[in-house]
Amino acid sequence: MSFFLHCVARCVRRAFLCGEDNLTGKSFEHRRQWVVDRLEMLVSIFAIEVCAYAVMSNHYHVVLHINSRGVEGWSRDEILKRWTLLFAGPLLVQRYLSGHNLSSSQLRRVDEYVEEYRLRLKRISWFMRCLNYCT
Repeated sequence: MSFFLHCVARCVRRAFLCGEDNLTGKSFEHRRQWVVDRLEMLVSIFAIEVCAYAVMSNHYHVVLHINSRGVEGWSRDEILKRWTLLFAGPLLVQRYLSGHNLSSSQLRRVDEYVEEYRLRLKRISWFMRCLNYCT
């Protein structure tokens, strides 16, 4: 099943995401590119596609599509490499990615992390959390 989601994030209390504050004359226009750059980076990591977006002075809109089939085909290493572009991950994951020899029980735990991250990489809530982190 394929569906699209329209998400909105707003600033509050006269805060400006971008544009110019008419009261103070201060410009926040540089933030518009931050949002666009962050969207591009997150799309390269998540199994989520941005179909449309609009960055306004105190809010932004994104229309998102989840590519569930894509993430299911990603390998253990692919999932871990993508996730660790955003978060350091636990020491065990760091050791695995560094090429350390792990025991079978440690590899099972790494695989548990992989499945947790696989789910997160196709969740709108995690995508939006990571997007809002920079804004």
